[in-house]
Amino acid sequence: MKIVDSHHHIWRQADLPWLQGPSVPRIFGEYDPIKRDYPIDEFLDDIAGTGVTKSVYVQANWSPDRAADEAAWVQATADRTGWPHAIVAYADMTVPDVRPALDVLAKNPLLRGIRQQFHWHDNPQYRFAPTPDLCRDPTVQANVARLADYGLAFDLQVFAPQMPGAAELADAAPAVTFVLQHAGMLEDLTDDGRAAWKSALRDLARRRNVTAKLSAFGTFIHRNDGPHIERILHDTVEVFGPARCLWGSNFPIEKLWTTYPDLVAAFRRAAADLSAGAQADIFERTATRVYRL
Repeated sequence: MKIVDSHHHIWRQADLPWLQGPSVPRIFGEYDPIKRDYPIDEFLDDIAGTGVTKSVYVQANWSPDRAADEAAWVQATADRTGWPHAIVAYADMTVPDVRPALDVLAKNPLLRGIRQQFHWHDNPQYRFAPTPDLCRDPTVQANVARLADYGLAFDLQVFAPQMPGAAELADAAPAVTFVLQHAGMLEDLTDDGRAAWKSALRDLARRRNVTAKLSAFGTFIHRNDGPHIERILHDTVEVFGPARCLWGSNFPIEKLWTTYPDLVAAFRRAAADLSAGAQADIFERTATRVYRL
């Protein structure tokens, strides 16, 4: 089966502020082993033999004022090597008008989407956005809606309690395809936490312009856990349907606790009881459609 990796990063340590200086607590734990360059050649070595035929680069949090440099560097990498095949860049949706930034980013032929991380949590270690309700901000909603004029998707990163606001954002931008990062970042693994996540997921999935990315399931447990992956995958596919689900590796973050072949194998086992068509949607067809590969 062909596979599309809809979520990975390549990077140069010198360009990433969060890799500079001493480690600080982060959502994925201790990360000294990845405080180094992760070039495309290493990514290609990692995916060798796994069946991955295309990939989507998702922004890796360069300094916000260098978002255009990040996209241009990835485009140059693709021009040189043929990988990746699409770029999800950063743009600040909180500015009065995002279009000047989009005009610059759109000069890169592989631009397919934008990500600005809106996730906020009571736990400061899990917090990225300055407030929990950026999705409800009228300026943010207007700017995200403008992505439709550029043919761009929006990679949406929120926790379950933020999903009602995310649903409002999806309603405010009906012509934009949203890609829910990491299937909504399930972090509360209690029965109540799972139930609240799935309920919020169901409401968000009623918005037909929202898809779900099956990625980064090891983020909060810091391991490649087959039963854990299988449960989240099946719950998400049950809610969204396979034609609105796509797989991603989140490499090299998950390289902290697993190898790329082992990660792919865990997801393949998790989806093994689904139909061949459903598996093709999850591992290839949905990403190909959403990111125009």
